[in-house]
Amino acid sequence: MTFALSDLAAAFMLTFARVGTLAMLLPGLGEQMLLPRMRLAIGLALTLILLPVVRPLLPDTAAPAVLLGTLIGEVAAGLVLGLAARMVMAALQTAGNVVASQTGLSYAMTVDPTAGTQEAAIGNFLVLLGVTLIFATDLHHLAIAAIGDSYRLLPPGALPDGADAARLGVTAVARGFALAAKIAAPFIAFALLFNLGLGALARMMPQLQVFFLALPASVLIGMLILLASLGLMMGVFLADLGDFLKDMGGR
Repeated sequence: MTFALSDLAAAFMLTFARVGTLAMLLPGLGEQMLLPRMRLAIGLALTLILLPVVRPLLPDTAAPAVLLGTLIGEVAAGLVLGLAARMVMAALQTAGNVVASQTGLSYAMTVDPTAGTQEAAIGNFLVLLGVTLIFATDLHHLAIAAIGDSYRLLPPGALPDGADAARLGVTAVARGFALAAKIAAPFIAFALLFNLGLGALARMMPQLQVFFLALPASVLIGMLILLASLGLMMGVFLADLGDFLKDMGGR
């Protein structure tokens, strides 16, 4: 009886090592705006749900060395997958910084509630809107499913392969920057055309104070473009994040 209880406790600890790490990092579930106790409760609840499925996949942990090695491997697997998903989520903040710099609002800084740092206000708005839409569109269900499917992608019992982990990290970072460029594409095009127009105007009318005209105009036009393209921007983000979570689960 004691052996069975100790084996069950070891299985629960190993399952929680990966599930808890992923729950702290995955988009929607691992946001810092959620209370730490709430995130811990989510991790424990998911561990209890997945334990019957995961337990047969775990190696024999009778030896302490095997138990320690498996524990380190599970934490590493959770970190690799969770940080990769977090890199894609960071595309919103990157796109927000691009939008802020192109519209002349880069000086408007507020505290990012998901990271606790000073970031551009537009970037924080996009991040908060993205987190809200993740729950509104039930995309967090896909994140939870990806936790269970991760055992098929990275079976327990060994450390993740270094080359595969590096490849996944590079792919996630590249995908995040590409997604940020897609989201901010209307503002990049606007900034290029607007600055070309201002340059031509300054050449034709040297006496015109271009700076006093440019800043209010860029803010006004930028806000109108944001209002017109916000739905499309968030739709691109949600579609790309959903595809990444499906790929992470091997679906």
